[in-house]
Amino acid sequence: MIPAAARTEAARLMDLFTAAGAVPVEAAILQPADILLDLYGEDIRARAYVTHDPLRGEMMLRPDFTVPVVQMHMESRADPARYAYSGEVFRRQEVDETRPAEYLQVGYEVFDGQTPARADAEVFAIIAKGLEGVAVRPATGDIGILTAAVQGLRTTDARKAALLRHIWRPRRFRALLDRFGGRVPTPPSRLALLSIDNPLIGAGPEIGLRGLDEVAARIAALHDDAAAPPISAEEIDLLDAILSLRETMPHVLSELRDIGVDMPALSSATARLAERMEALSRQGVDVEHLEFEGNYGRTSLEYYDGFVFGFYPEGRPDLSPVATGGRYDALTRVLGQGRAVPAVGGVIRPEMVVALRGQS
Repeated sequence: MIPAAARTEAARLMDLFTAAGAVPVEAAILQPADILLDLYGEDIRARAYVTHDPLRGEMMLRPDFTVPVVQMHMESRADPARYAYSGEVFRRQEVDETRPAEYLQVGYEVFDGQTPARADAEVFAIIAKGLEGVAVRPATGDIGILTAAVQGLRTTDARKAALLRHIWRPRRFRALLDRFGGRVPTPPSRLALLSIDNPLIGAGPEIGLRGLDEVAARIAALHDDAAAPPISAEEIDLLDAILSLRETMPHVLSELRDIGVDMPALSSATARLAERMEALSRQGVDVEHLEFEGNYGRTSLEYYDGFVFGFYPEGRPDLSPVATGGRYDALTRVLGQGRAVPAVGGVIRPEMVVALRGQS
């Protein structure tokens, strides 16, 4: 049951967003699960309420609005466009029963291919405006910086693809980086497999879903990886330096420029950060004190691939963020069947706003 005060707050936020030029939109509570679950990432996949409809197949209660709004936008082909929405989202809470499984989400999305940095700043600023008078701490990051660093590594395309696939899984990413850097020994089972000239001879009948051609391709990939030289300690140290960044945005920009001397692949991502910082300043955001974390956003929704941000209750690290958002250009490419539109958005949880205002 959503409290009346939260619905009143949601209406206030919708008025704010529509006054900024956003078109109100809605999304069905039941969404097709087959494609969408893969786009949300492991966390949401594990917490989605999924059911089977005899006519429409596997369906889920919407876990957020962004993906269905992107679908709608890519079908309309409008550009630029701004949307606002409000409604319930649903996520299972199997670890902490005190967290609600159903709650309100009010969001603002911008699709603008002309000025992405300005769109980033616009979304951050309007979410901050919606939280005026609430004791929150903002945090920002940029998945695009880590992506650029990985893409610039002097290693095989296969290794870079594996690291990029696990950017949102920090422990798996670290394990791969240590293995590719030769910092951990190769498992004995893999060494045994690689020592056999043709392991498929006499392997017995096929079982499981993979055919012999797939198994052979995987074995060949393991041989290629074993023959590749390790990622250098210097490059791993540079990645670690990026991930450990936690300072105000101007200081981080300066440090990234220093790191970029040894990692030129960062130049474009660093330039985008500088452009975004200027756009935020023009929106009235105090960038001199705005926190930036190199590791931020890696455990959130996996469709974020650029600027990411969140607003957290001051002095309450035990609470969820009040608002989150980020850039998701790659998601539009997937749902647009190859046609991409730069896009960024943010959401606020009205119930948490009401609760925090009541504490002040």
